Amino acid sequence: MDASANARRVTLARVAELAGVSVMTASYTYNRPDRVSDEARAKVLAAAARLGYAGPDPSARSLRRGSTRTLGVVLGEHLSYAFEDPQAASFLAGIADVCAGRGYGMTILPITGAADDVPRVTDAAVDGFVVWTTSDDDPVLAAVRATRRPAAVHGGPALPGTALVSIDNRAAARAVGAAAFTGARRPAVVSFPLARDRVSTITRGTGITDVRFPVTRERLDGYRQAAEDAGLAWHDIPVAVCARNDAAEAEQAAAALLASPEPPDAIAAMSDRQAAGVLRAVRAAGRTVPDDVAVTGWDDADEAARLDLTTVAQSLRDQGAACAHAALGREPAPETAAWSLVRRGSTRP
Repeated sequence: MDASANARRVTLARVAELAGVSVMTASYTYNRPDRVSDEARAKVLAAAARLGYAGPDPSARSLRRGSTRTLGVVLGEHLSYAFEDPQAASFLAGIADVCAGRGYGMTILPITGAADDVPRVTDAAVDGFVVWTTSDDDPVLAAVRATRRPAAVHGGPALPGTALVSIDNRAAARAVGAAAFTGARRPAVVSFPLARDRVSTITRGTGITDVRFPVTRERLDGYRQAAEDAGLAWHDIPVAVCARNDAAEAEQAAAALLASPEPPDAIAAMSDRQAAGVLRAVRAAGRTVPDDVAVTGWDDADEAARLDLTTVAQSLRDQGAACAHAALGREPAPETAAWSLVRRGSTRP
């Protein structure tokens, strides 16, 4: 007989019988060892070793306790994104801080648009969920709500009965857009994706009518307000939509903009990572920053200071912690998270 199969069939009752103790004493040996004598504990462990019993099933113990002591993080990206993107890593670190402080584990549930996204959420053995910013029509949102477990959404969309942790993306985009567009006659925007299909394209401001990602929608609206404040027509402003928050893709998009008959003299990017790609494209085109092309980013990542980049500062770590507190039963502060404009040398005075 397969030894591992035999071990799986060994019960705590069999261990207790061989050890000559009650089932309760055998159970206390594993769960409440302070309530068992050294002699009884030695008998139970010896019997368990003889039978190949590894201990109580953790999942069964969780069911009895009514808690897995684990928080699920629904990440709307490939799993590697959690380790490659500095801001995603910072957000997860904030969640981990709270989990560690409260004796919880953390399970990352990557969502990629595949058919198994919903069952991955509904089958997750977790006590609550934190959902990384996603689209209005993402089916995992309904799946999270259907579990009836506590949840928090970062960035949006807002869900009834679910905590939302975010900055005022519209106001922040208006502020950084004003910094980017100062003195510009032909500004452009490098954008996050508009919808779950993640189509890369270059269009004009008025060509964007259906934006399903709330963060993208609010930032575009803020940039529009900044353009109009500067007397610029939003319908004339090129918007390069990228499929991912990726420096290489942003570099390609910016290169295409700069090679056009009317190249931009200002580019507002939705992340510092994108802005790094934009800066490479600007310099490859033989132009200077900020005299020929002003550039802005978002997040104030470590590379933003190195690149002398004007950007929006926010703490993704603090926002991750606020999401974790909400998902574990502690409501976040009612106001939106803090942000600030950081002016550096990539924009005109």
